[in-house]
Amino acid sequence: MSKVIIMNHPLIQHKIGIMRRKTTSTKEFRDLVSEVAMLICYEATRELPLAEVEIETPLVKTIAHEIEGKKLCIVPILRAGLHMADGILNLIPNAKVGHIGLYRDEKTLEPVEYFCKLPADADEREIFVVDPMLATGGSADAAIALLKKRGITKIHFLCLIAAPEGVKRLTSAHPDVDVYIGALDERLNESGYILPGLGDAGDRIYGTK
Repeated sequence: MSKVIIMNHPLIQHKIGIMRRKTTSTKEFRDLVSEVAMLICYEATRELPLAEVEIETPLVKTIAHEIEGKKLCIVPILRAGLHMADGILNLIPNAKVGHIGLYRDEKTLEPVEYFCKLPADADEREIFVVDPMLATGGSADAAIALLKKRGITKIHFLCLIAAPEGVKRLTSAHPDVDVYIGALDERLNESGYILPGLGDAGDRIYGTK
């Protein structure tokens, strides 16, 4: 069964509180998306496997630890996931990056795929799918299904804000995927937006509304 980890760290809650305010500027909102993503990633990478390696310090030889295997790949769901990926890359600069493009049909609220580009060795890596909002769960479900069709099995999902409806759909469809959430909100409204939420994350990141 998937783990659902809801962050309770004061820094994350503080920063999300600023993001929720409608008076927060585009630049500040964008910066906060990256910062909160980095903090969530810190927790999401807690159980990565380590390998022992021999190194030499300025004084002696010793055993150190490094992340084992092909390491990591960040896969933002376009477009809003891009700034979450930027924040994670500040923490893990050697991670590879893939992209999945989905948009939500405004009538059905279901995702429509328009782009998917992944590293050639993505199936050998720990994959971190990132999207600021887990609302209906449709986009996250579709993105993870795309990855699984390509033989990828080590998948984690990270978001800033989630609705209970989205969490239920995602964990039911993909019980093998761990989910890391900055804040779990109350519900969806009739248009499929999270309440209290923070509005449309993509529009607020790019200043398009």
